Amino acid sequence: MPQKNYGATTVDVDAEGYLTDFSQWTREIASAVAREEGIAELGPAHWKVVEFMQKEFKENGQAPSIRRLNKSGVITTKELYELFPGGPVKKAAKIAGLKKPEGCV
Repeated sequence: MPQKNYGATTVDVDAEGYLTDFSQWTREIASAVAREEGIAELGPAHWKVVEFMQKEFKENGQAPSIRRLNKSGVITTKELYELFPGGPVKKAAKIAGLKKPEGCV
């Protein structure tokens, strides 16, 4: 299984760089992944999305869809694209330490 180093921490990832063991996730790793994805700094709105995605994953076993995020009232689709440009649900899931969302190419 591939591994990736974030500072002094080594985590298990799949071929696309998604964490395969959520227990290895930390906020520091999330910030490092965000930088790799072109997001310089995670602000309060980013963390709100990340925390919602993790909650949904723990409850349902999968990352929420963009539609679920929009209907949740946590964030609008427009804001989601502004925060996580170029594939918002995939990027948010990766930063949140979740597996790649089903249905994402």
